[in-house]
Formats: sequence, structure tokens, C-alpha cells
Amino acid sequence: MSDSLDMFGDDPPRPRDRPAAPAPDAPLAERMRPRTLDEIVGQPHLAGPDGTLRKLLAAGHLPNLILHGPPGSGKTTLARVIAGDADAVFVPFNAVSEGVPRLREVVKEAGARRRAGDGTLLFVDEIHRLNKGQQDFLLPSMESGLVTLVGATTEHPAFEINPALLSRSQVLVLRPLSDEDVRDVLHRALADPERGLGGRLELDAEAEDLIVHTSGGDARQALNGLETAARLVRGGSITAEDAREALQQRTARYDATLAYEMLSAFHKSLRSSAGSGALYWAMRMLNGGEDPRTLFRRLVAAAYEDVGLADPQAGIVATQAMLAFERLGLPEGLLPLSNAILYVANAPKSNRAYVALHAATDAAKEHPDAPVPLHLRNATTKLMREWGYAEGYKYAHDFEGGYTPQQCLPDEIGDVRFYEPSDRGYEAKIAARMRERGDAG
Repeated sequence: MSDSLDMFGDDPPRPRDRPAAPAPDAPLAERMRPRTLDEIVGQPHLAGPDGTLRKLLAAGHLPNLILHGPPGSGKTTLARVIAGDADAVFVPFNAVSEGVPRLREVVKEAGARRRAGDGTLLFVDEIHRLNKGQQDFLLPSMESGLVTLVGATTEHPAFEINPALLSRSQVLVLRPLSDEDVRDVLHRALADPERGLGGRLELDAEAEDLIVHTSGGDARQALNGLETAARLVRGGSITAEDAREALQQRTARYDATLAYEMLSAFHKSLRSSAGSGALYWAMRMLNGGEDPRTLFRRLVAAAYEDVGLADPQAGIVATQAMLAFERLGLPEGLLPLSNAILYVANAPKSNRAYVALHAATDAAKEHPDAPVPLHLRNATTKLMREWGYAEGYKYAHDFEGGYTPQQCLPDEIGDVRFYEPSDRGYEAKIAARMRERGDAG
């Protein structure tokens, strides 16, 4: 044994030594954890015959990886399988409970392994919880190849992981398991004589449907439900009654990534005049614990961005609903919320005011120093009048209809029209008035 290994007491595990098999009394989900890529369920784009991971492992060089996916999709399992197939020691690190001192130990042990000819795969669960200092500490070891980092996260990597670490890693996205994938997991557990229930019990169709639909694509949750139901079984078959008792009430997944996705779906439903869709996403978010003010901010924004001047009342309705919610609270406050959602969703749509805003913003950036035309300046002193301030200005109320054309943009911009009204809703009346005047908007 080399001195470098003696420093750590026991020898580091050799890569050819696979993790010990779970104890017989370990949870079913742990016992049924896949051990090879062939056993991975529901990720053919990664673990299938032409999957990305198979190609990377076949090439003999595994890059640093970020595994992004929902709970129960197999991130930890995939990391363990990768370590075995890459002939590397699997070293777990919990980003919630461990810090830089433990990382120093990991790097030191990895150096000893490298001198012994072994590699180290550092698996960081919930990597988005590492602070900037912890993430920066890993960079030199990643760059030198001393450790191969595999991080797992349910949060969107672009939002939660430092760009420096992200640029040194390849992001692999795990898909939520389909209902058929979850059924496959359940059937394997029922039939496996070594790690599963070994054919001792049957699962009737209704019970299977309950477990599958309640799991939400989470294999771990499905197996936990199956195991609890198996303990409650009254005969040789797990019935729907057993499944209901085991499952109790489902807790829906809701995290930052899903919140962004649902908020996007909510706004796009409003824009698409899909009131039922907007209501559904709103209730999903509220049931997940989202702050109602987040929904109201998006609702008010949609009223002005996507309804705009096609129905100016939409912005008023959304804002008044927000005030009513603050006065009423839950659950009565859901009434003004739902009314406003349905109003905005079903209002005529126009983004012409939104487009005009951005066009004017671009013009202001392109001509930041354009002087105000003299006729638009107030002549508050004799000297200003001598300089020509206010000369030629036309007071609109002195003309028939309260309108007369005059240049109101700098000479550098001229008579550009930023706003072109649509022919929808109230905006059609604006368009008609503009055509009658022949003005520049």
C-alpha cells in the first residue's frame, strides 16, 4: 500500500468495486434502483442504444455533467451507473448539508486515487444549492480532470448555476417519466424475485392506474406507493382500496423551474384567448404555494401587452381585481382573480401599443441627443421668444375637432409613426380617427 493512501486510513474504494447491494430491508425504490444503462427506464435519448451517454462512455472520455430533470426521473441512479461504466469511484456530496471542508477532503482523496491509477466521479445532489464559493472551489479540479463532476438539479441550470461552472459542463436533460414508463417500473418491481416483490402479489388494473396517475412521473413515488400498498394488502392482490389507503393525498411538485414554466403557460393562455387554460395554470400555481401577487402582476402585464388599446378596460379590470383580492384575501379573493382572468383572456387582442413602446425606445436610444423642435419649447422669457421658442406652435383646441397636424418629433426622426392601430375592438375606432385626420400617430 502506498503512503499516499495510508493518509486516509482505509483504502479508497477501487472503481471496479460496484456499490454494495441494498440491504433486504431497504426501501423498495432503493432496492429496484437500476444498475446498468440497460435497466434505465424512460430516458432513451440518454441511455438508449443511440443515447448521448452511451456515445460519451464509448468514446472513453466523460465530460463534467449537469443532470437536469424532475424528481424521480433517475438523476442519482444515472450518476451511479455512469460511475460504474466509466470505471470511476462514485463519491456523493450533499449540497445542503456539506461544505468546502468536505470538498477539500474529496479533492485530496481524488489526488490519491489518481496516483493509484483510479478516477473519481463527484456526484453533487441539488447542485443548485452550492454557493458561489463552493462552486468556484470545484473549478480547478474540474479543469484538471482530477474529478469528473456530475451534478443533479431540479432547477433550471441557467438560472441557478454559476456561468463559470456551467461553461465547463455539459447539460443533459432528463424527461419526466410517462405513464407507460411508470407502469414498466411497477411491473419490474412486482416480478423481480431478488430485489422486488418476487411475484408474491398481483396489482389489479384500477390500483395500478391510481398509483401511476398519482406518481406524476416520479418513479420513486410510485414504488413507495406500491410498497406501502403491499404492506396493507388484505389478500393476494393489491386492490384500489389498498392503493387509496397507501397513497392518501398526493402532494404536487412545485419548484422554481416549474413556476417559470407555468407562469409562461398562464401568460400564453391569456394571449391565446384560452380562458380555461389560464384558469387552470393559475389554480395549479396557487395550489403549489405561489404568491397570488405573482399571478396578478402577470395578469396586469398581459392586459396592457396583449390586449392593449383593443380594450383599454382590460387593464382597469385587472388592476381593480388585484385591489379587491388584497381587501378580500383567500378564498373570496379568487372570485375577482377568476373574473379578471376570463375578462383579459376573452378581450380582443392587440400588441400594437407594446410594439410602439419598443419602437419609440429604440428611436430614443438611436437619437439620444436630438434637440426639441423650437415650436414645442415653452417661451417663458423674452430672450427665449427672441430665439424662436414656441414660434409656429399650433394650440390644438383652437382648431375644429381639437386637432391640427404639426411635427412633434425631432428633425432627425421626422414623421415616423411608431403606433399602427389594429382593426380589433376599441383600437379600430382609434384607427378610424387617425385615418380621418391623416395624422402621423
